[in-house]
Amino acid sequence: MEKLQGKTALVTGGSKGIGLGIAESLIKEGMNVAVTSRSKEAIDQAAAQLNRIGPGKAIGIAADVRNLGAQQTSVERILQEWGRLDVLIANAGLGHFASVEDLTPTQWQDTIDTNLTGVFNSIKASIPALKDSEGYIITVASLAGTNFFAGGAAYNASKFGLVGFTQAIMLDLRHHGVKVSTIMPGSVATYFNDHTPSPADAWKIQPEDLGQMVVDLLRMHPRTLPSKVEVRPTQPPKR
Repeated sequence: MEKLQGKTALVTGGSKGIGLGIAESLIKEGMNVAVTSRSKEAIDQAAAQLNRIGPGKAIGIAADVRNLGAQQTSVERILQEWGRLDVLIANAGLGHFASVEDLTPTQWQDTIDTNLTGVFNSIKASIPALKDSEGYIITVASLAGTNFFAGGAAYNASKFGLVGFTQAIMLDLRHHGVKVSTIMPGSVATYFNDHTPSPADAWKIQPEDLGQMVVDLLRMHPRTLPSKVEVRPTQPPKR
């Protein structure tokens, strides 16, 4: 997929942060992008912002990744709008952090349903269209998918699972012409976990950096597949 202009992408969790940063990079390459979020107001604002960037076009779709039917409806909308789906960026995610003693069953289920089952739903809904286009699936995991930490039981479980899931489906889909990669970022300057980005986050990976990484992956020669990419801040604060 070395030529990106005119291609079509679906970015889940695309109203802000990493998802919006990736969508902006794709729009600048001339791709058409559908961004999704559970909030209709937030996703409409994101789509309007993306359409001011161009040259690609954007639409916003209110959809919950935890609902397979909503993901199927999102893909149908994209096919009605543009007739094809070339790229899925499975980015939507959240985090609940607490000792296992304090972690509630609701927090556990919310994390697994969004970060792991939500990716399954997005991919399951997209596979037929991506096989037709010989497209690309990129999941956004985390270094927490290989590095565990106290208070991270639910988040670690979801991201360890996501890394393994993505690597397994890479093997399932490769001979259908569908490429699959997972990106595993370290600290990113986003709104994740109720954080508000500020100048103090300048040392962190920025959303646009991950957007550039996605563009680079999509432009790579079809014969080569970076199936798992770990990315870290160059100079984190010393401890």
